[in-house]
Amino acid sequence: MTVQTHDYHTGGEPFRIVTGGIPPIGGSTVLQRRAWIAEHLDHVRQLLVNEPRGHADMYGGFVVPPDDDGADLGVVFFHNEGYSTACGHGTIALATWAVESGIVPVTGDVVDVVIDVPSGRLPTRVHVRPDGTVEQVVFTNVPSFVKAHVGMEVHGIAVDVDIAFGGAFYAILPAAAVDLEVVPEQLDEIIVTCRSIKDALNASEEFVHPDIPELRDIYGVILVDELEDADDGSLRQRNVTVFADGEVDRSATGSGTSARLALLHRQGVLDAGRMLHNHSIVGSVMTGAVSAEATVGDYPAVVTHVGGQAFPTGMHTFVLRPDDPIGTGFLLR
Repeated sequence: MTVQTHDYHTGGEPFRIVTGGIPPIGGSTVLQRRAWIAEHLDHVRQLLVNEPRGHADMYGGFVVPPDDDGADLGVVFFHNEGYSTACGHGTIALATWAVESGIVPVTGDVVDVVIDVPSGRLPTRVHVRPDGTVEQVVFTNVPSFVKAHVGMEVHGIAVDVDIAFGGAFYAILPAAAVDLEVVPEQLDEIIVTCRSIKDALNASEEFVHPDIPELRDIYGVILVDELEDADDGSLRQRNVTVFADGEVDRSATGSGTSARLALLHRQGVLDAGRMLHNHSIVGSVMTGAVSAEATVGDYPAVVTHVGGQAFPTGMHTFVLRPDDPIGTGFLLR
């Protein structure tokens, strides 16, 4: 087996784009193609995520056709546990790749790229430098909303957790509520705590999108630190997201940023138009703002814009010989 990829990172978080070496993908929508890939191409996901070719925190996507002619391309996201319904950092990387590789032609200093993802259609605006490289990508996410407010016990501590949707469901709480801080030195404790919160919530009840039942369950847990507001009045916070099977997002998490924007707007902390500077655990930043109000089922929702930068890290041809006893690899964590 030989598989080609173009690799990017968004705010330090990897995104491995599969560009060759796989058969035509079945299904007529991105959601259907996600199910087809899970059934027929999971060995490719394992090859690209698992050691020795990847690692427990690897992330990537299969480029697929869009649902219809209204979009430029589609994507099925993958990680160490399977396939996610949304990925903001991956959307930013994919739009960057689409422009820098010529998949979508550059017609000016701003290029519109429309991407179909499992949670819906995402218009993106790609800001291009004179040399053809991408300076920034801003995507408009699917409507985001607050699903629930849950009281629970975490390691003997009573905490309140908010459940919000930004393309996937996230559990959100202050890091200080569980005696933690969003710093690399506490990463092991962060992973253990977030895993326990996610498992407990998914075991206690179902969290299902009111319109799209395939979008369900808690995908990630977000711990938040407060920071001083920026000089221009923008809100500044730092967060870390632990998702899938204990995977840690190095970026500020694009879909998680949308979920947090919905929560902050609901709490009255962030009015429409006020910018959130969302810092990651490694110091990279995504920006986000609420641009409009909406509804999802019976839930008040918001339309959000999230911006970030992606950079290429390499182009790869991964090979698996039939006599390799390691096969598609392993994960030690």
